[in-house]
Amino acid sequence: MGSFLSVNRRAGRLIMEKREGALLLALAAGAFVSGCQKSAADNPPGAAAPAMPVQVQIAPAVKIPDTTEYLSILKSRHSAAINPQVEGEITRIFVKSGDHVKAGTPLLQIDPLKQEATVNSQEASRTAQEANLRYAKVSLERAQKLYDAGVISKQEMDNAQTGYEAALAQVRALDEQVNQQKVQLHYFSVKSPMDGIVGDIPVRMGDRVTVATMLTTVDEPGALEAYIYVPAERAKNLKAGLPVRLLDTAGNSVSETRITFVSPQVETETQTVLAKATIENPQGKLRIAQQVRAQVTWGVHEGPVIPVLAVLRINGQFFAFVAVSEGKGTVARQMPLKLGDTIGNDFVVLDGLKAGDHLIISGTQFLQDGMPVTEQIQSKGQSNSGR
Repeated sequence: MGSFLSVNRRAGRLIMEKREGALLLALAAGAFVSGCQKSAADNPPGAAAPAMPVQVQIAPAVKIPDTTEYLSILKSRHSAAINPQVEGEITRIFVKSGDHVKAGTPLLQIDPLKQEATVNSQEASRTAQEANLRYAKVSLERAQKLYDAGVISKQEMDNAQTGYEAALAQVRALDEQVNQQKVQLHYFSVKSPMDGIVGDIPVRMGDRVTVATMLTTVDEPGALEAYIYVPAERAKNLKAGLPVRLLDTAGNSVSETRITFVSPQVETETQTVLAKATIENPQGKLRIAQQVRAQVTWGVHEGPVIPVLAVLRINGQFFAFVAVSEGKGTVARQMPLKLGDTIGNDFVVLDGLKAGDHLIISGTQFLQDGMPVTEQIQSKGQSNSGR
């Protein structure tokens, strides 16, 4: 009997809980209907949606540089390519790549044995001819005495004089040949032509070299030249004095200079014109043969810019919202943009915006084209919060 009463009590509680839930749902539904009716009364059909407050900045006109980037190669203004002036086999290499050398420092040695033998042979020939010269001189002195004494004729005297002069001329000729061979022997020791840093040495001991073989380079540290190759169609605007800014791979400026030379000719193969710009490199951060981006500034013009944070990108196309007065109010209009490079925190606008436009810079993610807005003019220096 007790069990039966317990079951009835639990069933009664369940029925009461269901009735209370149904009552709460009915009250909530009534409140929702009442709220909807009140909202409809407050905003009758046909009433305009409230205007959204937005911060607006007047699009400024700033001076925009007209620039183009080209690939540039750095070369030393004082660099020497070392080629041998004689042929032969390399017997010694006195330096290694990266060494700092003074002018006249031996770099390599080419086997000089054959040339030394040639010099010795020429010197021996000169020694023999000097003996002939001494004999011709003695003969001339004897003939002079005999001629003065009337023993020999004038012709015999002239023959002695001619023999002496011929021997003297031959000795002088052999002197020149010996000197020439000694100069040639000097070339077998390859020396640095100036103070500088030794570059790569592609040859090895035992290699046979000719006058066309590159032995190494010696580069004087310091000033460099940027070799800039400008397409021929743009070369008409190329002139000395144009500003040039060198950029590293991250786009940071590493040096600022100006065009110092413009070639009068067009490279046949590349159809480019060579321009040079002198670069001071006191700290040695730039290296010879390094490739950098050279940004040439052709001129400056005025144009509008837009803050980076005010630009929207949809499917690869850039947009911005502009506050436009239409009828009795102001609405937001979505404008497609064509953007250029960045200047600080702004994009250069090539098309789609003009100076003086009221540029919306806040709340752009909530805007739609044609939505009513109320403008709050913000100066260029104020921060953009709550985009």
